[in-house]
Amino acid sequence: MWRSAATVAAVAILLAGRAWAAEGDAYTPSPHAIDIPKWFTESFLDFREDIREAAAEKKRLLVYFGQDGCPYCKALMKVNFADPAIAATTRRHFVAIALNLWGDREVTWLDGRKMTEKELARVLGVQYTPTLLFFDERGRVVLRLNGYHPPDKFRVALDYAAERSERRSFTDYLAARTAASTRPAPATGRIDLAHARKPLIALFERAACGECEELRAEGFTRSDVKALLARFDVVKLDLAGARTVVTPRGATTSERDWARSLGLTYTPTLVFFDTGGKEVFRADGYLKPFHLAAVLDYVASGAYRAEPSFQRYIQKRADAIRAAGGSVDLWK
Repeated sequence: MWRSAATVAAVAILLAGRAWAAEGDAYTPSPHAIDIPKWFTESFLDFREDIREAAAEKKRLLVYFGQDGCPYCKALMKVNFADPAIAATTRRHFVAIALNLWGDREVTWLDGRKMTEKELARVLGVQYTPTLLFFDERGRVVLRLNGYHPPDKFRVALDYAAERSERRSFTDYLAARTAASTRPAPATGRIDLAHARKPLIALFERAACGECEELRAEGFTRSDVKALLARFDVVKLDLAGARTVVTPRGATTSERDWARSLGLTYTPTLVFFDTGGKEVFRADGYLKPFHLAAVLDYVASGAYRAEPSFQRYIQKRADAIRAAGGSVDLWK
């Protein structure tokens, strides 16, 4: 059962942590949490009931994981959901529920297990905020967005889930939606990734990708990022490419088929493999340089083996930088 708007407001006050004080002072602690749109629903967090009730309204369930002090969460709320068309599409087709990555409210998962929000985040392997899960009427996750997706890509994701297009992969759907603005993918060449001497980054891009250009111009040019990239073999691939690829595990496929099998939902995506050919991490959302460096350091240092939570690693890394006299700006 959905709760009233008054209840939503009361719950928001009770759960308030810290938020954005002002545009020019984005990381100052505040008594209030990041605002979510008023049309988000506050439920009793029994996802079995939420999915049934959403289906009864001919909608689907959308679950958002966020945290206070998250610039990417702020961008989702203040940029994406401030767009009238995005807000209208979301409200028309989805029931949206917000969860706190570190929250203690009790939730009931689809199999009946009861746990806290933060325990559910661990069960679902949430590594980035925001993370968005789109459920079908049977309780299956038909699309998962890890990290922030700028408005143009977010619109594509909303349409995919709203149109019930999951019979085809989102990778193919994304490639088809952007095909008109892309160059023909190269059809020749062979990329052998089976004999990397260093940990490997498979960097998937596509043509006419503004975020890909931004990553190269603002991220890869930084001295700290360059030093970290030197610890990897980095191979660029085309999301829709037709070149032959020998994967780190020795399978022969094409760029686009490998992207499809990896379930990619965003470009640029960095997929990390160890020297044994096992995928160990991926960055498949919008990243500013601070978080790009953190991702690279997380894998290059081997910290992912001892600290399974990337968010906790980021916090520790930021604290260490501050303790050493450095400054931390999560949005730069």
